[in-house]
Amino acid sequence: MPSPYRAIFAVPGTLGFSAAGLIGRMPLAMMGVGVLTMITELTGRYGLAGLLTGTLALSAALLGPQVSRLVDRYGQRRVLRPAALVSVAAAGALVLCAQAGAPEWTLFVSAAAAGCVPSLGAMTRARWAEILRGRPQDLHTAYSLESIVDELCFIMGPPMSIGLSVVWFPAAGPVLAGVFLLAGVWWLTAQRATEPAPHPVERHHAAARTSALRSPGLQVLVVAFVATGAIFGAVDVVTVAFAEEQGHKRASSLVLAVYAGGSCLAGAVFGMLRLKGAPARRWVVGVLAMAVSMIPLQLAGNLTLLAVALFVAGLAIAPTMVTTMALVEAHVPRGKLTEGMTWTGTGLAVGVALGTSVSGWVVAVHGARAGYVVPGVAGVLAALVAFLGYRRLTRPVPRREGQRAQQDPEQSEGLERPEGLEQPERYDGPDGPDRSGAPGRGEQPERSGSHLA
Repeated sequence: MPSPYRAIFAVPGTLGFSAAGLIGRMPLAMMGVGVLTMITELTGRYGLAGLLTGTLALSAALLGPQVSRLVDRYGQRRVLRPAALVSVAAAGALVLCAQAGAPEWTLFVSAAAAGCVPSLGAMTRARWAEILRGRPQDLHTAYSLESIVDELCFIMGPPMSIGLSVVWFPAAGPVLAGVFLLAGVWWLTAQRATEPAPHPVERHHAAARTSALRSPGLQVLVVAFVATGAIFGAVDVVTVAFAEEQGHKRASSLVLAVYAGGSCLAGAVFGMLRLKGAPARRWVVGVLAMAVSMIPLQLAGNLTLLAVALFVAGLAIAPTMVTTMALVEAHVPRGKLTEGMTWTGTGLAVGVALGTSVSGWVVAVHGARAGYVVPGVAGVLAALVAFLGYRRLTRPVPRREGQRAQQDPEQSEGLERPEGLEQPERYDGPDGPDRSGAPGRGEQPERSGSHLA
């Protein structure tokens, strides 16, 4: 393993919670496609299967940030275990209702409740941020590792879920996803030494009770990720349709694995680099690269050329995701970090739902080749959001509510400040002073009407 990755795993406990995060994140890639396969195997109704999958994705997008917000307030162990039990119980109800031929409304109610699934990726990233605070290069490597784990889940998860549901029994995919979720959550929450301290909300800290989404910088990232998710969702749907038109539908899974493999490779290399300059500028370049990489897809005439084009396109994904997490960490107060990271996942989930639905309609009306226009347009929209929101990402931000503390070097690294503007202030959470070792400097009076600008 390259030395930067050896360095982060030298910290006690990091290997354990990373492994737990990998297991607990598998349902992210397995549950949706597992439900889709189960319903089509049991009923043959692709329309119903698509609606249920969309309900599950929308529910997770809405409930996920709320679960993470509770985690920031009360801690991972107290929140994740009950949330996982609710999600798995609802998924089990969905399986039983589907197999028993229950009324359709019971399927939708169960799918909506199953969306109460914890974002294990946000939980492990929050642990890395806490452990490696003050070590920006190591944190960059850790975020790169997390991006690799995400891609591994999407490489292994869907084929495993579909294969088991087809070969074993229709509900095998969702059942295995539930097992992975419970195992990952219980293993992760059993590791108390690396769990970030909760940030309980006090009544006199009004700003602490607001959502992390009030941060202008986070708003830019989330909106851009809606367009980015549309790229991913559209590419998946159109690639399957394109492979079917070519007479090799089964090969679509391999082609999509190449897409994820390009991102995985880029993430591994990106984590070993020592980067300088503004993270916001790197993020804009990454979003632009993802947009430009959609152009060759319009020209691919066969699956081989398509696989090459998708591999190249995948190279821009992981570096952009890693930089996004660094920007979230810079623009969101520590007491809301898990919620902030989950909001980016919510943006992706909403975008994936939009991308799959729009691209499916385009494919049905105009054919698979025309379908690649959808991720192309989504890439242009993502680039526009990045350019228009760039100034928000480079503004100084008040980092903590409550008590002031000195600025961490990694928080200000690369953040551009207009001339004449003083070093941005950073505030601690309502539970006490900054734990990064910086002494407090007195109380900061609350400024009415002030956002995280």
